[in-house]
This record gives sequence, C-alpha cells and structure tokens, in this order.
Amino acid sequence: MECDILDAWIDSEQASHFFQDTDMRLAEIPSGQDTLEFTVRSLKALPQLGVNFRLTPGATIQPESGSLQDFSQGDVTYTVTSEDGQWQRRYTVRCRQPETPDPEVSSQLYNFENYALNSGGNYYEWFEPLGDGSSQSIWATGNAGFIIAKPNSAADDYPTVPEANGYEGACVRLTTRNTGSWGKRFHKPIAAGNLFLGSFDSKYALTNTLWTTNMGIPYMAEPVRVTGYYRYQPGEVFTDKDGIEHNDRTDTPSIYAAFYRNHDAEGNAVVLHGDDLKTNPLIVRKAEAEQLPTTSEWRQFEMVFTGDEPIDPTLLANRGYSLALVFSSSLNGDTFEGSVGSTLYIDKVELYHKADPTK
Repeated sequence: MECDILDAWIDSEQASHFFQDTDMRLAEIPSGQDTLEFTVRSLKALPQLGVNFRLTPGATIQPESGSLQDFSQGDVTYTVTSEDGQWQRRYTVRCRQPETPDPEVSSQLYNFENYALNSGGNYYEWFEPLGDGSSQSIWATGNAGFIIAKPNSAADDYPTVPEANGYEGACVRLTTRNTGSWGKRFHKPIAAGNLFLGSFDSKYALTNTLWTTNMGIPYMAEPVRVTGYYRYQPGEVFTDKDGIEHNDRTDTPSIYAAFYRNHDAEGNAVVLHGDDLKTNPLIVRKAEAEQLPTTSEWRQFEMVFTGDEPIDPTLLANRGYSLALVFSSSLNGDTFEGSVGSTLYIDKVELYHKADPTK
C-alpha cells in the first residue's frame, strides 16, 4: 500500500549547476512531505535534469525516475503508485534559485502575515513570499509533533497559531500546551509553542525529540543583529518532565540565533538540532535575547551576534553557512519543563546583516 519517495538525487555530472554536492541530494524525506526542492545557481542557465528516486518497495513513479525534465519552466508533478496499484501520492518537485541579499538593503523583515492550514487542515504553517510571486516555507513549528499527542485538537488549540492583533497586523502566538495522557505515558507532559527557521521531522517524536527540529536555513549574508516585538505571560504552575510541580520556578521564554558552517571537514551536510543548538563547534556567531521580562504590552527586543571566527566570503557566496533563529514559549521546553499556558507573542522580526561580506 505504501507509495512514498524516500530519497531523491541528481547525478554528479550536473554538479556545476549547484552550490554544494549536498544540494543535489534529498535523503530520508519525511513521510508527510510532498514538495521536494533543489536549490540551483541559476534557473536561466539550467539544462534539463534527471531526478532519481528511491521509492517504498514495489512502488512505481511517473514520470520515470531519471527522465529528463525542464525545471526552468516550473514545477514538475510526479505520481507514485503503490505495489498493489490501489494507492497514489503526488509530489511536486521544483528547482529554485536562491534570492541573494540586496547589497543596498541591510535587513530582512518578517511580518508573519502569510500563513495557512497545512494540507490536512489540522494546524497552521507560515511561509514567506518571494520576488517572483511564489512563496517559500522557511519557518517550522512543533505543531506536526503535537498532532501525535492530541490529534483531535482544533487548529487554534495547537502550540503555535496566528493571532490577528499583533504589534502591527497579524503576529504569531506561541503557547505551552498540555499533551494529555500521551504526554504522561512518554514523560513529555508539555509541548512548548515554538517557531524556527528550518524544518520539523516527526519521525523522531517518540524516540529522540531533540532531533525533530532541523534548525537553520542556508543564508548568504553575515548576520549582525535581530530586533522584534514581543509580549509574554508565564503559566501559573511550573512542572518537570515527570509532571512534578516546582513552586520555586517561573517559566521564561527563549529567543536565540546561531550562524554556523553547514558542512563538516569531510564535506558532510550539517544541521543543528535541539541537542547542539548552542554547543556545535561549527557555530561561528551566536545571539540571544537575555532580558525578556513579563509584559502585557508590546516591547521591543534586540540581540547582537557575537563571535570571532572570520567569515569566509567564498563559502558565504556558495551557501556554506546556515542561520538558525528560534522562538519558544518555554526556555526548557525541549526537555519538557515549563508551565502550561505560558504565552509568547512575536511580531515584526527584523534580521540585520552586512550588505557587503568583504567588509
């Protein structure tokens, strides 16, 4: 009955059209993902490409694996049919040319005005409009994990949801939620509201939750600082992963960023997870909002990137660095400590970078 794409790759003879060899491979594709994207240097100069696929056993795909397609003209839809012929899944495969930072503009503003329910209509997702009229899903949340704990929840009862009354227009509301009987059974009694640059992989939700968060996206400019607006109210009762109350502790939010080299010395792709977001040796810049007092009114926050390692302009131009930017309603939510009801509102986040990477 299975009809999934497990891996997708482009043969090495086309390497000149990509920034990194790893840009040509999509490995261990999450089961819920139906859009596959390859990043290329230039769509205008892109020849026809043959994308190869590894499918679930017995499944077939049309167009055929490896067949040449013209991705410079737009997306290509592939249909995977199960071995028994009774089930099908459609995948959208695209090639995208990255938008490079405008040398005349020193910041990128995120207003969080663009969101929609996921394909199943269960929870909200956010996306960013691009200059060519399309959009890109660079923001992720833990909502895809919360559905495992409470599958019947209304979309507005998930940890991360849109809020109409932001600092200006819409904003994001992050709320630490109770995970019910499922959470008690697996010692994961809360789910902090979170929003981060990257992707979420639900296959680790039961085994290694710190690896569900793939934090960071390739970023072709050196970040300098981040500003934005927030509101925060902690929940009333602080509990640990076993649900034990700690009356001497008060929940706090977290806003953090890391800029890191996204390949190791052997050329293997690297992405940060919850277990090494602040400790991975490939991190070259860090920023953290250390003062986030409770407030019912909108307040501005600012955090500055620090780090002494020189930024390699060639590596930067070839998408060799990634940026992780993380918001959470509970500082220790990744270890399931916090207060149910803690709520963080985020709006108008502005990321400042060096417009000229040689300076």
